[in-house]
Amino acid sequence: MAKRVFIIHGWAGYPEECWFLWLKKELEKRGIKAEVPLMPDAEAPKIDKWVPSLEKLVGTSDQNTYFVGHSIGVQTILRYLENIDTQIGGVLAVAGFYTLTDDAFEDEEDKQIAKPWLETPIDSERVKKNVAKITAIFSNNDPFVPLENVEYFKERLGAKTITVEGKGHIGGSDNIKEYPLILDEVLELMR
Repeated sequence: MAKRVFIIHGWAGYPEECWFLWLKKELEKRGIKAEVPLMPDAEAPKIDKWVPSLEKLVGTSDQNTYFVGHSIGVQTILRYLENIDTQIGGVLAVAGFYTLTDDAFEDEEDKQIAKPWLETPIDSERVKKNVAKITAIFSNNDPFVPLENVEYFKERLGAKTITVEGKGHIGGSDNIKEYPLILDEVLELMR
């Protein structure tokens, strides 16, 4: 069966943002099926909308199923993984988080949107059981994701972690259209 990669954008994100379509194209050049879905109500993401949307999109997952998430897209993937009963191939978490800085919120409404994502626990043991490999990429100057998350991903998920210099939130606000490190790490997960 062919390998499949689902690229999940973050809060207020969309498929054409930053490096998502570039990564899709690069994977497809290598014969890997890749999808970048538009997640529901991206301006106000909710766990009970995003996780079922991902479940429906993926259908039956297996060892040839991989995920790349950005920011809250990583949270969505982890929450999906705690609810399945099969092991997938791997996850690349880009600017994923368990905690956020105060700068992540423009106003009280943003704090209320983020609250369930930050306060609803993720069953790390189930996630680890359901994924062969996790790699997490962080930037040392991310204005939203504090570097304490590097240790959280190592300790809670046994993730391989990479901290890069000066890439901000590694997304659309940083105008990153191509990022070979992300492609390299997805391909590494498949080895």
